[in-house]
Amino acid sequence: MSAALHAQDNLGNLEALIFEASHSEVTMTDDGVARIGWTRADVPVMVDGMRLDPPAGLGSWAAFKPVDGGVMVMGDTVVFEDEITAAMDAALANGLTVTALHNHFIFDDPPVYFMHIGGHGETAKMAAGVKAVWDAIKEVRAASPTPQRSFGGMTPDANGTIEALALSEILGTEPSIADGVVKYTFARQGRMHGVEIGGSMGLTTWAAFSGTNDLAAVDGDFIMTEDEVQPVLRALRERDIHIVALHNHMIGGEPMFYFLHYWGMGPAKELAAAIAAARNAQAETG
Repeated sequence: MSAALHAQDNLGNLEALIFEASHSEVTMTDDGVARIGWTRADVPVMVDGMRLDPPAGLGSWAAFKPVDGGVMVMGDTVVFEDEITAAMDAALANGLTVTALHNHFIFDDPPVYFMHIGGHGETAKMAAGVKAVWDAIKEVRAASPTPQRSFGGMTPDANGTIEALALSEILGTEPSIADGVVKYTFARQGRMHGVEIGGSMGLTTWAAFSGTNDLAAVDGDFIMTEDEVQPVLRALRERDIHIVALHNHMIGGEPMFYFLHYWGMGPAKELAAAIAAARNAQAETG
């Protein structure tokens, strides 16, 4: 059956299926797309000293277009810092993909982020997945009406020392060490505007460890092709590494690269094992 015919068959019950699964009011567009939304009026936001009213950019939405096998969904979800991990975990656990995480404002208080989602599948499953993301956010706010400004837990000693040898055995390469920070870098090759480029031009995955062997922080960046994004996301989240940004750094790339920024705290060797697992998941896509 063609996508066009399948779409026509679905239009009659698309609205009902999405409403039942998402518990959100559905708006149908002239081109047959079903949209749902959630305006974030629950947390007051200031931008550059001015109150930002929700219609000015604090709206979460998801749009569903009928295709063979169900629907294609795209959407954007407003998240505050302490909601990001819960929202992302809900998306990944419910058949959705996370396609971007970034900010739309600066000088905003509290900081506002936007998590973009996608997916293909059965209509009810995709709509229920969006509901699960929004419900996860609501659970965070129910527990703490004011957005928190920390992941919580103990803070690593920034003046501590980390034994690099143990991490090098896990990550399979030697680090650079400066001011107590143990940093591992992994370069890859690509092209931009037809020109061969590599790690020296920014095509790198890196991980920087600070603190002590027993309690360290790791932050860094993964460079990924499109097919590698979801496996890396899942591998990091399965090991409690927080994703803090997902976006691209360049245009005209061959292939198109995406960059994921992360943060985690815990025993240094466990953090290194998490990074190694994500690199292994990335390699398996090839």
